[in-house]
Amino acid sequence: MKVVDGLRFPFSEAPAPGTLIEVVPRLHWLRMPLPYALNHINLWVLDDGDGWTVVDTGLCTSETQGLWKQIFAVPLKDKPLLRVICTHFHPDHIGLAGWLAEKYQVPLWVTEKEIKAARTTFEQNENVMTPILTEHYSRAGLNDAIAQAVATRGNSYSRRVHRLPENVIIIDPSKPIEAAGKHWRVIIGEGHSPELAALYSEDLGVLISGDQVLPGISHNVSVRPTEPGMNPLAKFLGTLLRFSALPEDTFVLPSHKLPFYGLQLRVEQLIKHHHERLDVARKACRLGASVSDVLKIMFERDFDAHQLHFALGETLAHLNFLVATGEIEMVSDGELDLYHTLATAA
Repeated sequence: MKVVDGLRFPFSEAPAPGTLIEVVPRLHWLRMPLPYALNHINLWVLDDGDGWTVVDTGLCTSETQGLWKQIFAVPLKDKPLLRVICTHFHPDHIGLAGWLAEKYQVPLWVTEKEIKAARTTFEQNENVMTPILTEHYSRAGLNDAIAQAVATRGNSYSRRVHRLPENVIIIDPSKPIEAAGKHWRVIIGEGHSPELAALYSEDLGVLISGDQVLPGISHNVSVRPTEPGMNPLAKFLGTLLRFSALPEDTFVLPSHKLPFYGLQLRVEQLIKHHHERLDVARKACRLGASVSDVLKIMFERDFDAHQLHFALGETLAHLNFLVATGEIEMVSDGELDLYHTLATAA
């Protein structure tokens, strides 16, 4: 078993495209490609006896559709798909949920806030959103050319997500989900998305964590341009504690990288990581700084338009956290927002 940064990894390699690995009895792991720096997503298939439950789906692309067709034609050919469960509304998780539900005539299970976020984002009008985004990025201190480039990417969400079914089954977090012959407790994560549904089986000692707990990489915790005053980092750090309360020997099945043991340690590492970034933001604001100024110090690298959108949102999440705790204040002249450390917090 490989050990990295104290985390233990029982698998050294991921399944090849179009294939499955059984990680525990009746629970299979597959991967789908992503066209980003983070080039994959892990998906899970549970054997319900008379059929299959799929957890998360990958992006809505012809390549991913082709891989799903291959999977249902070969390794899963003996039984039908029964349902699709999505942990949250981000495109790599819910992108093909509507296509799978339509093609195989099965229900989509998702939490109430996640399906609402998915539908709202899918239907965003580019003509309405572009000026909102342009102002958001300009107030953050990006120059006009960069702000325009990021803002005019259009509704990339609707290009990555198949239209969702009108009728869905809303996951009730207070009720366990039965799958693969086991009861799975729903543990809600916040901050990365509104109401992420992670699944925990006490009998198996397995956590399907979605994006709430990942090994080796930090999660994107972002402020959305349409809700500039939100404080997602406080929610993210708070709900991490729900996961550290699980048993030490919990086997974590994350949406990215490799399955691992060491849940409590990973939660501690994530909390430490975000507090280190908060320290960077505090120091950057001592003499006054824009969001863009803090971003450059916090990340120390260049981004393309796709990555810049998330980096800016994450920087703002850390600044909003410090504003909420009374350590810094935001002052705006209507065109540029500047953040200053308060004298009492200096």
